This record gives sequence, structure tokens and C-alpha cells, in this order.
Amino acid sequence: MRLSVRHRTTYTYAPEADRVALRLKLFPSTHAGQRVLDWSVSVNGDTVAPLVRDAYGDQVALWSHMAPLDAAEIIASGTVEVTDTTGLVRDLPAHPPPGIFLRDTPLTEPDEALTEFAAAIPPGTELERAHALSAAVTEAVEYRPGLTDAKTTAAQALALGAGVCQDHAHVFIAAARLMGLPARYVVGYLLTDEEAEETLLETHAWAEAFIAGLGWIGFDPSNAVCPTEAYVRLSCGLDAPDAAPVNGNVLGQPEIGFETDVTVMQGQQQQSQSQG
Repeated sequence: MRLSVRHRTTYTYAPEADRVALRLKLFPSTHAGQRVLDWSVSVNGDTVAPLVRDAYGDQVALWSHMAPLDAAEIIASGTVEVTDTTGLVRDLPAHPPPGIFLRDTPLTEPDEALTEFAAAIPPGTELERAHALSAAVTEAVEYRPGLTDAKTTAAQALALGAGVCQDHAHVFIAAARLMGLPARYVVGYLLTDEEAEETLLETHAWAEAFIAGLGWIGFDPSNAVCPTEAYVRLSCGLDAPDAAPVNGNVLGQPEIGFETDVTVMQGQQQQSQSQG
């Protein structure tokens, strides 16, 4: 399946920022199951090229404006050919040791309830337990926008029993690490079904777990599936901030406004998505 993506992010600064520097992880990688046919990234109309590839295998670009600035519009767009690999992720450009992804972060640090949640996953092979964990997260954390935010931890989301894709991924990751499975946070794009009752209208997130003898496999508790040909994998990390497509620093004391939207197209089908 060929998917065309347009991802626009706009930051506004009032009063003007004295200087702005951005770190951009907005370049999907070609690997087994995903082939980038064309892709470009621009900031305020200027094309931005990748500078380095980080240890996770993601291409990273840097952009800076060394004068007063009232807005930065970031546009990433292109076409990606995706095939269904039943969630298996192979031939990425970099292969960091899986053990790195056993490390906790402030957003994935477990509490007693999360520890008990992970311990309740039934015995079986690593793959069986990972699937059981994904199903358990889907059951335990209802998809409900507006109740959590970027600072919500996995433990808080599990206690609340509701959240969005970020929360599902964090709960899965925290529990998987407790089970001895390396797990990482993935950001990407999803072609969703507009006829569904709960269409995911946002840049999507899911998790990947390392299964001995198989490698990395994606799990999306928000949709109760492993990623299919409807998913475009963009970037990964230990948690949401680590994997974020856009991070930045601002000099000055402006109020920062933020707006983002994504358009995913497949053939004549088009969906406009906005991240809240």
C-alpha cells in the first residue's frame, strides 16, 4: 500500500522569540516492510536535510533561527510504500543493543500497581506474553481523549483506566520491561477508518518489544493489533519525549502556541487528522 503523508506543525511566539533551535526527527526510514519513495522536510519554506543518524537509527536534522521570530511552520511530506509484516520490524538502519530499552524513564517508572499488572500476565513464550500484555493494556486503559496530557505517566494512566495512544504505549512499555522484555516507544502515522466509532485523529504512537529469536515486533494496544500496512513508522525512543518528532529550545520569554495536523492519503481516500 502506498501512503502519502503531509504533517504540519506550527509554533507561534508572542512576543517574538529572540532565537529558536529545533531538533527534527521527521524522516521515516526504509526497512523491511517500509520503503520511502519520496520525502521532504521544510521549516518556514526552507528545505531541511538530515544531519546525522542517531543511535536508534532515526535521521535527525537541526534548524535554528538566530534572530527574532514570531512563528515556525514545519512541514514533513512524502510517499511511503508499506507492506504488512504482522508487526515484525527488520533491517532498520541501526541496531542498538536491545538491553538499552530495559531502562526506565520518569514516564515509564513502575509503581506497585504496574508491577502487579505485569505479574498477572499469564506464562507462555515471550511472543505469547507480549500479545497477552497488549490485550491486557487494551482492556485496562480505555481510549478516551482529554483525560491525560504529555506529562501523564504510565502508572497514572493505569490508575485512571483511560488515556490515549501515548498512555497505551507507556503502560505497555513499563510492563514489558518489568517482564524482562526490552520495549520502546514508536511515533508514526496511521491511515484510520473514518467510519469507525473511535477514529484516532492524531499522529499515532505504539510500542515495540524485542522477542528473542524474532527481533522487534510492534504492538498497538489502542487498536488491539500489531502494526499493518496502514502504519508508517517514523521515530522511536525510550518514551514519548525521547521519540518526539520535534523538540526545540527558545531564547526569550514568549508564550508558545502549538498546532499540528496530519493528512494521510491512500488512493482517492483522504483523511485530515489533528493532534490534540
